[in-house]
Amino acid sequence: MLLIDDDEWIRDSLSLFFEDEGCHLEAVEAAEEGLEELKRQDYDIIIVDYQLPGMDGLEFLERTKDSRPEALTILVTAYGSKDVVLKARKIGVQGFIDKPFTLKVIKDTLSDLLKKRDDYRNSTLETGPDSLLRRGSDKMWDGEFKDRSSL
Repeated sequence: MLLIDDDEWIRDSLSLFFEDEGCHLEAVEAAEEGLEELKRQDYDIIIVDYQLPGMDGLEFLERTKDSRPEALTILVTAYGSKDVVLKARKIGVQGFIDKPFTLKVIKDTLSDLLKKRDDYRNSTLETGPDSLLRRGSDKMWDGEFKDRSSL
């Protein structure tokens, strides 16, 4: 998973949360760092803040959408205007999280997106060799969380 957010507290908190879940999360501060990270490694899930220094989250996702069409993308924003949401939908963003958010919101959003993706993959198994299942990564977080009564 790749997280791009200029808020150090969010990067650190989510890194610890996913580490505890047994998942690797690479967290970077700026979209430009995210572009460099995508040159080094493929990611199945990309979570990006809208408001970033330099390039914003939408521009980052626009630049990466063709090279990472199978990645689940989530836009995090405190600026959830209709305009932002419409632009994000046009470039294929699948999930939205409003700031401020809780770990439960992250958990639920990821679980819902993974379920939808898996349902879609299962439905395309019948369509032959062009199935997304054959193109996608099998080394992805499975969307299951440990029971956390504190969330």
